[in-house]
Amino acid sequence: MTYLPLRVNQAGVIPIIFALSILLFPQLIGNALASMSNPILHTISNGLLWFVANMWLYSLTYFIFVFLFTYIYTAVTFDPNQLATNLQKNGAFVPGIRPGPATRDYIEKVLNRITMIGAVFLGCIAVLPLIMRAVTGITAFAIGGTALLIVVSVVLDLIKKIEAQLSMREY
Repeated sequence: MTYLPLRVNQAGVIPIIFALSILLFPQLIGNALASMSNPILHTISNGLLWFVANMWLYSLTYFIFVFLFTYIYTAVTFDPNQLATNLQKNGAFVPGIRPGPATRDYIEKVLNRITMIGAVFLGCIAVLPLIMRAVTGITAFAIGGTALLIVVSVVLDLIKKIEAQLSMREY
């Protein structure tokens, strides 16, 4: 039995964590400035708290941050040039692609396509609980996008380990 890999790209849940970390600042700063007596700081506080309370704008910003951080994290952690060099050094190649720069270009092209799909997927999973909350009006959603990804990845990993143990028992 084969499963689609949960990690559609290299990033995993890291972009969601980065985006959430950045999006916590407007609420933190808005709450801190709300108690100030200066009218300018109070206006800034109201603007920041309005942004956090506007679910659609907040969700759109969250999606964009997850999308961007997926590309950034993938660019930082995965080097197509190094992979192409390692393939060439080990005598391996991609069928139909010349070793060296052509392999690097091919890997970059494939990586960009996979990252695009992964970034959209992560963004949708991240904002899905927020959208459901805004559409239904139910504010008691206990599970978020990150928790959902973690639970599913743990279950898939557990299934793989059980299958590996069962196949080892057969031999």
